[in-house]
Amino acid sequence: ADGRPNTSKEDTSTKDATTTASTIELGPCPVIEPPGPVENDLPEDALCGVYEVPENRATGEGRMLEIDVIVLPATGPKAKPDPIFPIAGGPGSAVTESAPWWADAPEREKRDIVFVDQRGTNGSHLLDCPPLADDPQVYLEPYFEIEAMTRCRDELMAKADLTQYGTDAFVDDLNDVRAALGYDQINLMGGSYGSRASLVYMRRHPETVRTANLSGLAPPAFRNPLYHAQEAQNALEAVLAQCRADRECLRAYGDLTGVWEDVLDELEASPAEVEIVDRETQETHTVTLARGPAASGLRVFMYSTEGSRRVPKILHAAKQGDLSPLASAAMGSSRALDRALAEGQLLSVVCAEDLARIDPAEIDPLTENTFLGAQRVRDQMAACAIWPERVAPSTMGDAVDVEVPTLLLSGAIDPVTGPWWGEEAASHLPNSLHIIAPIAHYSIGDLDCLDQIDAAFLDAGSVDGLDVSCVAEMDYPPFELPGDDES
Repeated sequence: ADGRPNTSKEDTSTKDATTTASTIELGPCPVIEPPGPVENDLPEDALCGVYEVPENRATGEGRMLEIDVIVLPATGPKAKPDPIFPIAGGPGSAVTESAPWWADAPEREKRDIVFVDQRGTNGSHLLDCPPLADDPQVYLEPYFEIEAMTRCRDELMAKADLTQYGTDAFVDDLNDVRAALGYDQINLMGGSYGSRASLVYMRRHPETVRTANLSGLAPPAFRNPLYHAQEAQNALEAVLAQCRADRECLRAYGDLTGVWEDVLDELEASPAEVEIVDRETQETHTVTLARGPAASGLRVFMYSTEGSRRVPKILHAAKQGDLSPLASAAMGSSRALDRALAEGQLLSVVCAEDLARIDPAEIDPLTENTFLGAQRVRDQMAACAIWPERVAPSTMGDAVDVEVPTLLLSGAIDPVTGPWWGEEAASHLPNSLHIIAPIAHYSIGDLDCLDQIDAAFLDAGSVDGLDVSCVAEMDYPPFELPGDDES
């Protein structure tokens, strides 16, 4: 490979459980007119195509799936032969939807950037469970409501074998696309579930990976969603401690210790009718806010560093009797999550790979004394009980121990995958470096320091001697104070 993808190439490898024979034709990307699923601002030189894989990789027979592929070719004159392969989070997110964000990425000067959708996240094989109506109240209901999941299961089973959409199948699809495009080695870049998928890929195809850059670590030891409650509690307590230590935040809101618990107790005793303005439509709605959706919504709201900076303001308003900011934050974050994830794909992955490894006796000890509690785990277990059963590979829970140079990034206030999961992954990767930065699960703010580290790591292809000293100079964005613009 010379750093440019072959626009038409056939993989003639023997067809078996991990390799398929197919071709990929790349050409100009189709224009997506509004109201398409994403704004089409791909660069003019972007290349799009599909790659066919059998739904059942073990037999290679039966239904075929068209996997969407987008290649952003390197823009510089001396392209490197090893592209970047971003891997989306979730599971259940289509990575091709993030391609427009990479249009002007500095990484493109030296390397192609290749987006390969996970099976079940796009096109005719999309395993989505859309709500019956896009009404704000829908996003303030339990996430895995059993009647809705049963309806979704029945609809999806008419077009898919839901036992064929695991992480192992996805990473083998990914490896097939790599070979079909003519790349010998690739650089993986995955966050959250994308870190898990990247690790599984590294275990199954280590010789094809030059580097891996992983963030928000969810290694095999992480069992989704068993640890969500404790992680969210840790993050909230850290944010409130930061507010107490911040003169302006403390002056504006006082000591918020115990406020969240009081608000949730009141909502549990009596769900509240709250008037909110839908920021997308500017329409006013009256919604019912109950304890469970409020807790779940705030947890997701804290995924972003910027969201965490609004939490004291939201809790202070709730303490004063104004639940509108809380309801708006919970509804908005829950809607964003629902739109980003294909729930059928999520269940097809985690039921076999995570929930099956959870002993019900573990749930209460690992969720007690947390604001989220045990309900999320129990609801998801109930949904998995009605989902078609798949037996995950016996190695799914095993730590990944490979020689691939790996850069690991954890957020100090991550409400879903705290820094210890990065430490756990690093302990099995001999050529790794783990960084803990003042961010949450992700951040959209000024990340020049981390960008510089990423670029240096990618250029060197090694963590040896990597200068990460700028991380110590990073700080959190300021807390949102009364009168600050909330737009």
